[in-house]
Amino acid sequence: MNVRVVDASALGALVFGEPEATKIAAQLSDGLLTAPALLPFELASICLKKIRAHPTQGTLIQEAFELAGQMAIKTVEVDHSRVVALANDYDLTTYDASYLWLARELRAELVSLDTRLLKAMKRGVWRKTRGK
Repeated sequence: MNVRVVDASALGALVFGEPEATKIAAQLSDGLLTAPALLPFELASICLKKIRAHPTQGTLIQEAFELAGQMAIKTVEVDHSRVVALANDYDLTTYDASYLWLARELRAELVSLDTRLLKAMKRGVWRKTRGK
């Protein structure tokens, strides 16, 4: 079974029923899911933004968020020094670089809707950071 690193943009789309949810569900359907330990914090932030933007749907949004916490996603700590280096090398936030670092370490597919992050993944991150 394939290991996939899922980021907050992808999981948020799935959990909160955004237009890309079907695409993300297909990508996540047959793999072991993992993410940096920051994923629940990022998903909580997305949840809060959605509640503030759609206060009449707050209860449904909160329920979707709570269901997400029951998903089988293994969260792991990252090497923060290497994450900082990746963020600097690829002009990413350290949050995004955490997902990139984990995908590299696990040699896993990165599931994301963040085009900047996906471009960094394609720009040779696997080769460039191997010895760092």
